[in-house]
Amino acid sequence: MEQRIGFIGLGNMGNAILQGVLTSKKVAGPQLFVYDTHPEKGQALNQTYLVNNLDSARDVARESDIVFVAVKPNVIVDVLNDIQKELKKNTIVVSIAAGVTIKTIAKSVGYEQKIVRVMPNTPALVNAAMCSITPNTEVTEEELDTIQLLLNCIGETEVVPEYLIDAVAGASGSSPAFVFMFIEALADGAVKGGLTRKQAYKFAAQAVLGSAKLLLETGKHPGELKDMVCSPAGTTIEGVQKLEQHGFRAAVIEAVEATILKSQAMAEK
Repeated sequence: MEQRIGFIGLGNMGNAILQGVLTSKKVAGPQLFVYDTHPEKGQALNQTYLVNNLDSARDVARESDIVFVAVKPNVIVDVLNDIQKELKKNTIVVSIAAGVTIKTIAKSVGYEQKIVRVMPNTPALVNAAMCSITPNTEVTEEELDTIQLLLNCIGETEVVPEYLIDAVAGASGSSPAFVFMFIEALADGAVKGGLTRKQAYKFAAQAVLGSAKLLLETGKHPGELKDMVCSPAGTTIEGVQKLEQHGFRAAVIEAVEATILKSQAMAEK
């Protein structure tokens, strides 16, 4: 890949994407340009990978063919306004800010600018992310393929229309928190049954990991896979009955719905 890739912001998500790209060796360190308000982050990358550590967001925008704007939603408009004059016509601006629409981004950088909105999630930190990718009409199919290639370095991707991003936030963006709560609760139950805390977390986490892998690799309906575990008059169906009794499915659905509504409200602001 010959493009020069920029990163404005090296927080958890920005750094995860950057590290994934470096590890994949699809882009060499000298092709990468970074800026963070904590300059020591860029200095470390420069020393280890020869990544270009620049002095400002404007410098990164000026040097990049693709620029990942990996800052918090409450400051992204200020950053976009700051870099707007430095962007080349064909520079692709990639935003990972939750709740910030393509229209909002375009108001700052121009409606003719190439813009891609991405919704990643925290498993990006271990290259197991699920990212939605939404381009504006200025982005070509070839350019979209390039963005998808970069983000596939940290996990899986799907191209979705913007009106579905709020649903993605519920199904993928926020759901790791729900899964961690589930793992913690599973482990608490196992500790109550006698396992050590360390053992309980390992058994619970591996069960979740393996179950997800089984679903993805077999393509079977989750209900069918659930039935495979539920032997007649067995232990699992007793647990399933308790979950149903306490509204487990309804609680999850309502949690996802709440994140969707919040995401919509953020976008309206």
